[in-house]
Amino acid sequence: MIPFFVQIKCHLGRAYDVANALADAEIASEIYSTAGDYDLLVKFYVPAGTDIGHFVNEKVQLIPGIQDTKTIITFKAFTGAR
Repeated sequence: MIPFFVQIKCHLGRAYDVANALADAEIASEIYSTAGDYDLLVKFYVPAGTDIGHFVNEKVQLIPGIQDTKTIITFKAFTGAR
Protein backbone atom coordinates (compact mmCIF):
# COMPACT_ATOMS: atom_id res chain seq x y z
CA MET A 1 0.00 0.00 0.00
CA ILE A 2 1.18 3.50 -0.86
CA PRO A 3 0.52 6.32 1.66
CA PHE A 4 -0.09 9.91 0.66
CA PHE A 5 -1.64 13.00 2.19
CA VAL A 6 -4.09 15.57 0.89
CA GLN A 7 -4.51 19.02 2.38
CA ILE A 8 -8.07 20.20 1.81
CA LYS A 9 -9.37 23.76 1.78
CA CYS A 10 -13.12 23.79 2.40
CA HIS A 11 -15.77 26.35 1.58
CA LEU A 12 -16.53 28.46 4.64
CA GLY A 13 -18.48 26.52 7.24
CA ARG A 14 -18.13 23.18 5.45
CA ALA A 15 -15.07 21.56 7.08
CA TYR A 16 -17.12 19.25 9.31
CA ASP A 17 -19.36 18.28 6.39
CA VAL A 18 -16.32 17.39 4.28
CA ALA A 19 -14.66 15.46 7.11
CA ASN A 20 -17.86 13.49 7.72
CA ALA A 21 -18.26 12.75 3.99
CA LEU A 22 -14.68 11.44 3.83
CA ALA A 23 -15.28 9.27 6.90
CA ASP A 24 -18.59 7.96 5.48
CA ALA A 25 -16.91 7.10 2.16
CA GLU A 26 -14.36 4.98 4.07
CA ILE A 27 -11.53 6.03 1.77
CA ALA A 28 -9.35 7.88 4.31
CA SER A 29 -7.05 6.34 6.88
CA GLU A 30 -6.85 9.44 9.10
CA ILE A 31 -8.55 12.85 9.03
CA TYR A 32 -7.21 15.85 10.95
CA SER A 33 -8.49 19.39 11.38
CA THR A 34 -5.68 21.91 10.84
CA ALA A 35 -5.02 25.63 11.17
CA GLY A 36 -3.50 27.68 8.38
CA ASP A 37 -4.10 27.73 4.65
CA TYR A 38 -5.94 24.38 4.64
CA ASP A 39 -8.73 23.11 6.88
CA LEU A 40 -8.10 19.35 6.79
CA LEU A 41 -5.13 17.02 6.46
CA VAL A 42 -6.14 13.57 5.29
CA LYS A 43 -4.01 10.43 5.00
CA PHE A 44 -4.88 7.86 2.36
CA TYR A 45 -3.50 4.45 1.40
CA VAL A 46 -3.91 3.06 -2.09
CA PRO A 47 -2.66 -0.18 -3.63
CA ALA A 48 0.69 0.02 -5.43
CA GLY A 49 0.15 0.99 -9.05
CA THR A 50 -2.90 3.14 -8.33
CA ASP A 51 -2.93 6.48 -10.15
CA ILE A 52 -3.01 8.89 -7.21
CA GLY A 53 -4.04 11.81 -9.42
CA HIS A 54 -7.10 9.95 -10.64
CA PHE A 55 -7.93 8.79 -7.11
CA VAL A 56 -7.86 12.36 -5.77
CA ASN A 57 -9.78 13.68 -8.78
CA GLU A 58 -12.50 11.01 -8.69
CA LYS A 59 -12.81 10.15 -4.98
CA VAL A 60 -11.82 13.31 -3.10
CA GLN A 61 -12.31 16.47 -5.14
CA LEU A 62 -15.91 15.62 -6.01
CA ILE A 63 -17.01 15.77 -2.36
CA PRO A 64 -19.30 18.79 -1.90
CA GLY A 65 -17.74 21.59 0.14
CA ILE A 66 -14.17 21.19 -1.09
CA GLN A 67 -12.67 24.34 -2.55
CA ASP A 68 -9.06 23.26 -3.16
CA THR A 69 -6.66 20.38 -2.54
CA LYS A 70 -2.91 19.92 -2.30
CA THR A 71 -1.57 16.38 -2.63
CA ILE A 72 1.60 15.39 -0.80
CA ILE A 73 3.29 12.19 -1.94
CA THR A 74 5.71 10.67 0.54
CA PHE A 75 8.78 8.57 -0.19
CA LYS A 76 10.06 7.01 3.03
CA ALA A 77 9.02 6.75 6.66
CA PHE A 78 11.80 7.37 9.15
CA THR A 79 11.60 5.45 12.39
CA GLY A 80 14.19 5.87 15.09
CA ALA A 81 16.11 8.38 12.95
CA ARG A 82 18.67 10.56 14.70
